[in-house]
Parts: sequence; C-alpha cells; structure tokens
Amino acid sequence: MSTPSSASADIQAARLRASDYAQRFADATPPLNQQQAVLEASRCLYCYDAPCATACPTSIDVPSFIQRIADGNVRGAATTILDSNPLGGMCARVCPTENLCEAVCVRNTQEGKPVRIGQLQRYAVDALMDSGKSAIFTRAPSTGKRVAVVGAGPAGLACAHTLARFGHDVTIFEAKAKSGGLNEYGLARYKTPGDFAQQEIAWLLSIGGITVTPNWRLDSAAQLQQLRREYDAVFLGLGLASNHRLGLAGEDFANVLDATNFIATLRQTDDLSTLPIGRRVVVIGGGMTAVDAAVQSKLLGAEEVHMVYRRGPESMSASVDEQEWAKSNGVVLHHWLAPAAIEGDTFATGVRFVEQALVDGKLQTTGRNVTLGADMVLKAIGQTLGNPVLEQAGLALAGGRIATDAEGATNLPQVWAGGDCRAGGLDLTVEAVAHGKQSANAIHHYLQNGAARTAD
Repeated sequence: MSTPSSASADIQAARLRASDYAQRFADATPPLNQQQAVLEASRCLYCYDAPCATACPTSIDVPSFIQRIADGNVRGAATTILDSNPLGGMCARVCPTENLCEAVCVRNTQEGKPVRIGQLQRYAVDALMDSGKSAIFTRAPSTGKRVAVVGAGPAGLACAHTLARFGHDVTIFEAKAKSGGLNEYGLARYKTPGDFAQQEIAWLLSIGGITVTPNWRLDSAAQLQQLRREYDAVFLGLGLASNHRLGLAGEDFANVLDATNFIATLRQTDDLSTLPIGRRVVVIGGGMTAVDAAVQSKLLGAEEVHMVYRRGPESMSASVDEQEWAKSNGVVLHHWLAPAAIEGDTFATGVRFVEQALVDGKLQTTGRNVTLGADMVLKAIGQTLGNPVLEQAGLALAGGRIATDAEGATNLPQVWAGGDCRAGGLDLTVEAVAHGKQSANAIHHYLQNGAARTAD
C-alpha cells in the first residue's frame, strides 16, 4: 500500500501499543460455547415450512440443524449445513443474517428477538472443523469429465465442490496466490480472525478431484477459447476486479486509496503495527466495504474517521447493524453529501463535498459545501468487472456484468457464470455460494446428457 511521507501527510505506523492490536482486532462476535448453543437452540420453534429456510439463498434446513444442536448431535447439524452450503462456516460469520433468515424468524416477528441462527451455524461448523474428523462427504466415482472453474472465490469454490461430489474432475484457475476471493482478501479482519478462510478451503478441497492453479489470470479471449476446447464445461466466478473511480482531480494522489486494496493489505499483514494509517481518514461510500474500511481505520489508531454517503441512511447497502457497528466504533457517518473535489497539490489534504437533497424524486444540490480534512482518503464506491476480455470473447453483458439465465448459463455454449460477476445479484457471499451450486447442478445435468467439448 503506497503512502506519502510523514512530511506530506500525517500517516504513521504503530499508532498503538503493540498489545492493543490483538485486542482491537479480536473476534467481533465471540463464538457460543456448548451451553449457550443448546440454550439458544431451545428457543427455535422448529416451524413447518420455516420462513428462515426460505430466506436462505442456499436453502439450509435451519430448523433441522438447530434441532440437532439441541439434541447434542453437532456433527449432524454441521452436515445439514454444509450439504446445502459448503462455505457455511464463513457465511455464518459474514452473512447479513439480520436481513435474511433472522429477519423472518418467528421469534423475531413475535418478540423482536430472533433465534441467533448465524451464531448457531458457526458453532456447528466450527465444532466439525476442529474435531479432527471433518470428512463428511464422499466423492462419487470419477466420471472422466473435466470442468474448468475460473476464480477461487465463494462461487467458484462452491461450484467446484459440488461438481467434485458428483465425480467430475475440476481445475480451479485463480488470479491470486491464495484461494478464497473476498473471504481471504476482502473482509474485515475482526469478522474472520485467525486463518479460518484457509481452514475452510482445505476442508472443501479434501473431498478430492479438485486442483487449484494459482496466479493464473484471464487476460485474453484465446485463453477462454482454449479452456472451452480442453474442458467439458467452464464456470466463471471472477468476482469484480476493478474499482469505480470518482472522476476527480487528485484521485491518483498517493494518499487516496481504494478501500478494497486497503482491506486486502490489512488482511495479509501479519504485524498490524507495521501498517500505516492516517490521523484523519475520510471514507467515501455507503456499503459494507466502506464500513469495514472505516472501522478498521479507527481500530488501527486513526483519531478521526468520517464515512460519507451521497444519499440517506435508508439507501445505504450496509445493513442497519453494520451502520450501528461503525458508529459504536467511533466512525462519524455523514449523509446527503457527494464528493466534488479532492483538495491538495501533491497529496490530498481534504475532500470537498456538496450537499444533496431529493427534489421531486431527483437528487439536486442545495448549494451548501462541506470540507473534511484528511490525511488519507479511502474510496468504497463499488466495483466492476473491468475486463474487456469477456466482451471480446463474445460473452453477453448486462450492466457491466455477465448476463446469464437463472442457472448461470451464459450465451456461450458450455460456459456458466456466478457470484459478483453475474448480472442481477445481491453481491453477498451466501448468494455467490448459491450461484456456484446452481451452476454446478446445471453443468452436471449437461455432462450427463452426452456433452462434448466444443470450440468456436
């Protein structure tokens, strides 16, 4: 992460005592112990046609796994979870359950206090992973069919695991050195402390039949054509590799950074005391990435952190819980302010915003300006595919992402896509897993019906 010298901006490493970092970045949601889990499980009403299961994008049988916890069958609970969601441990940590399963929990609608489904899911999966006997699925006999998966994020991993269970041989091509996608590089450190992302991936790969090729990037249409020739099917789980730009002068100053890169650097830094942070940080954006960047800036020792969004709080993609989490950690939230200028000569000294208001349903400026001083500016205004190869290869795009049918099939024969790169999604880890599974099932059906390799 490139930063200017201390002479040009107040950006420093080691703003805290060495002992403070571990405490500040400890697990934000401590796991349940056995007694807590059993007591929480006993609150479940085990509803017939449970709304919580319907609200889960991966269709986990929530009442079933919770009842198994209550009965002391934690391994059975984990099996139920992972059968529907092979990344159930990570999803339990990062899924916005307050907007999905827990939002429709009958306990929530009747009493305002849902069963803590996410924490119970984590309890069961963690217990399995830590048991030393985590193998629960058996790979079917090899079919001799070969599938290429591009991208080792949640969608690609879920697709690969599902295909491997069917007996197909899968090769994952990953652009980075580590697998995991956003689970490894894009989440706040306090959400996934330790090395759980890699532990979960090791479990997922242990089923066999999956080979990972790291540091492989899709850079040409010829590469995709070659994959289509050499493999019986191709799944694209590329994620979103490029960041939107503000389009303002000064955006390329050394102390103006993409929040995704900031988070990735933080995730891969062993000694957080070596990571420089500004004394005053301004984060532009209103999603979970913005919250993760803002909160972690504060945890690293920034004195002032402002998170600025151009609309009202109800329009933010960060959940209400995430917004409250930011405020509870000392982040100041601003609404109805749009970035107008990055101030400074060779490095940013602040950001000028213009106030906005809705007039007849349209955003209009009020004429009021607000300037926030900054030693570091983090942009979290969304991401895009940013890969011209896809269109060059003949893939149909919609809104800058890959257009597919409900099962992830693209307009190109034998090519599917899922996760954030697929048009029309929610940009959630759990939805990416669902996409991977959907496409894997469609690919399996395709391969069972005599599919042959083709090339355009």
